[in-house]
Amino acid sequence: MAEDVVLDVRDLRMRYGRNDVLRGVTFSARRGEVLALLGPNGAGKTTTIEILEGFRMRSAGQVSVLDTDPAHAAEAWRARTGVVLQSWRDHARWRVRDLLAHLGAYYAPYSSPRWPRPWDVDELIAAVGLTAQARQKVRRLSGGQRRRLDVAIGIVGRPELLFLDEPTAGFDPEARRDFHDLVHRLSDQDEATILLTTHDLDEAEKLADRILILAGGQIIADGSADELSRRMSTQAEVRWSRDGQRFIHSADEPTRFVRDLFRQYGESVEDLEVRRASLEDTYMTLVRQAESGTGPETEAVRTFSVVAG
Repeated sequence: MAEDVVLDVRDLRMRYGRNDVLRGVTFSARRGEVLALLGPNGAGKTTTIEILEGFRMRSAGQVSVLDTDPAHAAEAWRARTGVVLQSWRDHARWRVRDLLAHLGAYYAPYSSPRWPRPWDVDELIAAVGLTAQARQKVRRLSGGQRRRLDVAIGIVGRPELLFLDEPTAGFDPEARRDFHDLVHRLSDQDEATILLTTHDLDEAEKLADRILILAGGQIIADGSADELSRRMSTQAEVRWSRDGQRFIHSADEPTRFVRDLFRQYGESVEDLEVRRASLEDTYMTLVRQAESGTGPETEAVRTFSVVAG
């Protein structure tokens, strides 16, 4: 349904001087969807995110975020979004709970029955795993605890749309797992739409409903991790052992091959494993194709005019 579309980006372009950073980026996202934006350094990820956040004026194209053009959005619109940057300003003298209560107060005027704002401060602190540090000053937090606080600051207003920039940088494995649970809670229970950038492909595969790969200023792939892997490799690698020997076979139809394998050898087949191309394999292949110009042809960059401020 059209009313479920939270992000709608069409032919987004950005030019610095004679350098085209974005060359016709097009994608959309629905309510409750988690998108991961992947791409090599310099691909245009940060520029794209900053345009969607309303912090940078685009050169051309149509952008609708929560039914509003972010280039001309007001405070009421901004209260509906959340941003978690790679690093936040240091609030060293604040105590964790006091800081979140203070920041949350700014969102109260924009509360609604559908989206009550802000998040209850004690519930929020528990959600990001800082209950034991609630009364501590920010300067006494460890690096991982400060990162948890960054996340809490980004979601204190209970955003309908959340931007996450390398959100788990500096997290230990336990904190990373807790954060993943929080993302699933925000998208599943609160129906928040989440757009994250990350270099951690395993994290993208675990969190994202869809993965966008940006290279050369264009979206070169859009789909789930499984869909992208299947796109790049029609064959699967079947591995098994029998009578102490290991076997590897490439199969276009692995299900049929495995069925025939058991029909022929029965229970003597052991350690069976079916592998398709991993997300990392797919990502590297697509980026190399884009950078070498051997991938699918893309349309020529069209002349465009600067959007009026």
